[in-house]
Amino acid sequence: MTTPLDIAEVARRTGLSARALRFYEARGLVRPLRTQSGRRCYGAGELERLHQLLALKRAGLSLARIKALFDRRPVDLRALLALQLEELDAKAAALGAMRTVLRQTLSRLDRGEPIDAATFCSLIRRGDATMTTEKEKWQAVTDRYLSPEAKADFAATGAQLDADYAGDLAGKWKDLGARIKAALPLDPASPQAQAFVGEWRALMEPFMKVATPAMIESTGQMYARIEEWEGQADPGFDAEVFRFIQAAMRAG
Repeated sequence: MTTPLDIAEVARRTGLSARALRFYEARGLVRPLRTQSGRRCYGAGELERLHQLLALKRAGLSLARIKALFDRRPVDLRALLALQLEELDAKAAALGAMRTVLRQTLSRLDRGEPIDAATFCSLIRRGDATMTTEKEKWQAVTDRYLSPEAKADFAATGAQLDADYAGDLAGKWKDLGARIKAALPLDPASPQAQAFVGEWRALMEPFMKVATPAMIESTGQMYARIEEWEGQADPGFDAEVFRFIQAAMRAG
C-alpha cells in the first residue's frame, strides 16, 4: 500500500502552494483524507488528479470545466477533448475580434488619422457592441424560424460557430456576396456561376461539419423565406444572391 503524503510533500511534488491545494479542495477538485489530528493526507489517486488538473489548466480549461470533467467516472477522453476545443475556440473568437480592431486602427493610423489612447479604447468598446448587436439581430430572426431541436443543437455547437465567424469567415461571406451581386445577371450554368458555387460550398464547410439534421432542416427553411427577414440580420448576401446560387446549384 502506498504511503499517504502530507500537504507539504504534495506541494513539493506538484509545485503548488499549500494555499492552492486547500483552494482546490474547497472547490471539490481533490478530496484528501484526514488523520485523527485533522491533518490532510493525499493518496496516489489524489496526487494523480492534481497532475491532471495542472495539465488541463495548461490546456486552457477553467476550474469549473475541470470539475465537471472530474465528476464523471471514468474520465471521458472525448469529453476532455471537446472541452479543450471549446475553451480554445472561445479564446480564438476573442483574439479574432481584437485582431480586427488592431488592423483597422493601424490602417487608420497609416492614413494619417490622429488616434489617441482614448479613441483606441472607444474603438474596442464599439467593436464589442457591434458584435453584441449582430448576435441580438440573429437571435430575433432564428427565434422565429428554428425548431426547438435546432435551437438546442445550435446552443451545443455555438462556441465553434462563434469562433469561425469572429475570424475571417463573416468577412469572406460578405466578399463573396458582393462579388456575386456585381456579376448579376449571370447564366446559372456558366463557368463563372459554377465557380461561385464552389466558393459558396467551401464557406459552408464549417457549418456542415457541426450541423445536425435538425440544424440543416431549420436553416434551409429559414433561408427559403429569406425575403421575410432580409435586412433584419446580415448573412453577407441578399435574397437575390441566394436565389441565384440556388439556381446555379441546380444547373451544376
